[in-house]
Amino acid sequence: MAEPRRAHAWRALALITLVSAAAVWLQLRALRPAPIVVPRVVWILPPPPPGVQLWLSTADRKLQLAHQPDVPFAAQAPAHADIVIDTDRRFQSIVGFGAALTDASAWLLRNRLSEQQQAALLRELFGPPPGLNFNMLRLTIGASDFSLKPYTLDDLPRGGTDTELQHFNVAENLRDVIPTTREILAINPHIQIVASPWSAPAWMKSGNTLIGGALLEEYEPTFAAYLARYVDTYRSYGIPIFALTLQNEPNFLPKTYPGMELTAEARTRIISQYLGPMLAGRKPHTVILGWDHNWDELQQPLSVLGDPDAAGYMAGTAWHCYRGTPAAQSDVHRAYPDKDIYVTECSGGDWASAQHGELMWFARDLLLGSLRHWARGVIYWNLILDQTHGPHFGGCDLCKGILLVDTKTGAISRNDEYYAFAHYSRFVLPDAVRVWSTATGDGLANVAFRNPDGSLVLVAINSNHAPRAISVRAGQTAFSYTLPAQSVATFGWNTASLPPAQPKPPALPRP
Repeated sequence: MAEPRRAHAWRALALITLVSAAAVWLQLRALRPAPIVVPRVVWILPPPPPGVQLWLSTADRKLQLAHQPDVPFAAQAPAHADIVIDTDRRFQSIVGFGAALTDASAWLLRNRLSEQQQAALLRELFGPPPGLNFNMLRLTIGASDFSLKPYTLDDLPRGGTDTELQHFNVAENLRDVIPTTREILAINPHIQIVASPWSAPAWMKSGNTLIGGALLEEYEPTFAAYLARYVDTYRSYGIPIFALTLQNEPNFLPKTYPGMELTAEARTRIISQYLGPMLAGRKPHTVILGWDHNWDELQQPLSVLGDPDAAGYMAGTAWHCYRGTPAAQSDVHRAYPDKDIYVTECSGGDWASAQHGELMWFARDLLLGSLRHWARGVIYWNLILDQTHGPHFGGCDLCKGILLVDTKTGAISRNDEYYAFAHYSRFVLPDAVRVWSTATGDGLANVAFRNPDGSLVLVAINSNHAPRAISVRAGQTAFSYTLPAQSVATFGWNTASLPPAQPKPPALPRP
């Protein structure tokens, strides 16, 4: 019995020894260093500097507001550049751009387009980018030549008078103009509306006629009340009037459509004694703009602004483009720098001078020229016309709208004026400020703006029949680009995303 017990003991001892050895092995293994893991090195490179966005149109219509590849910034700003922008030198703030909703335009929209077409078109014109971003609108008080018939808002049988304006009504506007304007306001509630009469009611005028004649002095207070009633009535329909002009083209008597002579003396009396006081207490306030006619008769607006009583009620002057140059605006600004300037009418057309298109003239001479000469807003004439340049009676037989609708096919075309305005209206936002930029020449023109968000916009125009290389510098940033022949370019970049400016190196001590 002793031998089996001894064998059992040896087996137990062997088992204990094996377990102990395993424990020691595990302890030794735990003391071994872990394998070295070499981390993977990933080089994180800084993002490339942002570029300048570019939209381009050419007079040959091969490019129409075409978005081009971004233009890279230069590695270092050059000492000299063709166009230098100085954002510290600021000029006028911008109200906006737009066109006139004439009776003809409103009628076409509501009677020759489907509801879906009309809604889409109004969104394209008055909606934010990529829409045209129009935020100004001109309305006619009564008929213009682009109406279906002559009328005012207080017409009476010949021989009648209505000094209390008991027959005042906007019935002619209820079918087309008022509902279309309300739809535009639903798209952009901040639309700034300028309204202008072509004629007072016939019973207020010499000759008792809508076509021709002058406002009789005895009816000047009644005419002022007529305009104030228009403002109040439109406001009751939810349509605020931002500005009134006393008379469209007051020094011109048309022979085929409503018009009225209104001398500088008469305009001064009406503003200072009647209309100014009437509008002064209304909230929200409707401002008065003087003149509303061409650039070539500088003394006309200066005469009215020279009367301190009238000037006290005036926000500024309105201009048309058909004669003279925008430089007249700067002449008035120098004389009255506290008064605003607007272009309230300019029309393109199928006349001989436009046989090669009108992109360059409208982008350069009208828009760029007016803005460089202090305009806060620019309004084109008809928003939309048909293939017969109408509908209209009398007046301009060849005028074009921003858009053309073919009433036979329903097709809608965008005219050169559409793209000329788009180069500004889509990028220069309300409350932007025009900033200083080099006054270039030799077929190159430019104008620069700083938007409320800090972004910069430069419109550059090459009128030459050959490409033109340009260099641009704004502060410590710069870029270069070759403009195609006969082209309009809008450059845009956001100063917040630009590479930081390099600090100026310290001056070296003199030896």
